[in-house]
Formats: sequence, C-alpha cells, structure tokens
Amino acid sequence: MSGKDVLIQVRDLEKHFDGGSIRALNGVSADIRRGEVVVVIGPSGSGKSTFLRCLNLLERPTGGAVVFDGVDITDPKVNIDLHRQKMGMVFQHFNLFPHMTILENMTLAPVKVLKKSREEAERKALSLLERAAALRESCENLEANMAKVTAMRDKLIAGLSKIPCSR
Repeated sequence: MSGKDVLIQVRDLEKHFDGGSIRALNGVSADIRRGEVVVVIGPSGSGKSTFLRCLNLLERPTGGAVVFDGVDITDPKVNIDLHRQKMGMVFQHFNLFPHMTILENMTLAPVKVLKKSREEAERKALSLLERAAALRESCENLEANMAKVTAMRDKLIAGLSKIPCSR
C-alpha cells in the first residue's frame, strides 16, 4: 500500500496530566488506512479514550503529531473545525439533547456545522432512520426464524430420542 492510503498517521503521541505525573499516552504511533477498521482495546484506564479524543483534538496532545489526510492537525495554525467536518466519532455514551427529538438531534450538526439546509438534513436523517428500521425489521425476522429453527431442532431431537416435545 502506498503512503496515499494512510488517512490518519499518529506519531509519538503523548498526553500527560497533572504536570506530567500521569502519562496517559506515551509515544503512541499508528497508521490508519482509508477504509480500514481499527479496534482499540485495553483495560480501564489504559488511555483508549484519551487516544481517541486526541485523534480529533477534543483533547490536546502533550507531544507528538496527528496527521489527518496529509495535514498535521496538531499544528496550532490549523483550523481543526474544518477537519472535524470530515471526521466521524462514535462515543461509548452518546448523549442526545433531552429537550430535542431524535430528528432534531440528528439534524443539529449538519445544519449548524456543515451549513446544510434543514430540508436536506432532515431528508438524510429520515433516510438513516429508515435504514435503521429496516435493520431492526431484519433482526426481528431473524429472531422469528431462530425461534422456528430452535423449535425444529427440539422436535428433531425429541423425535430421535423418542421424548415428547411441547413445542
């Protein structure tokens, strides 16, 4: 793979807290390629969330560099908001605004940050909600199918063992 395939390049990333007495990240380096799925695992307190927050500067690294799509976003002269528009983050605890509907929560960033029209943002949000509903429906059908498969399995076992089956 060529260097052009690298979307995020992390070099010697460090993040210290309490004046350097706590080292959450110490020399982390990684290349994340376009289309690649990366999983960050480790025990509680090992720096996973800090690392992810540093990738889009929700947390400013103490040292090192994060290069996103060829631009060193840790450079203070870089407008990070422009680059965040191209990034997506999924958080473990995704908190919606409780005073807003799901549709309003889904359209807030596209309208405010990306300057999309409300109509365009709502079209996209409704399309995503329809996809989620279709996914749920297929999951529900899978559950129904699994219930049938389980019942058939039980009847087969009962038939083979000559034990009555209540299903």
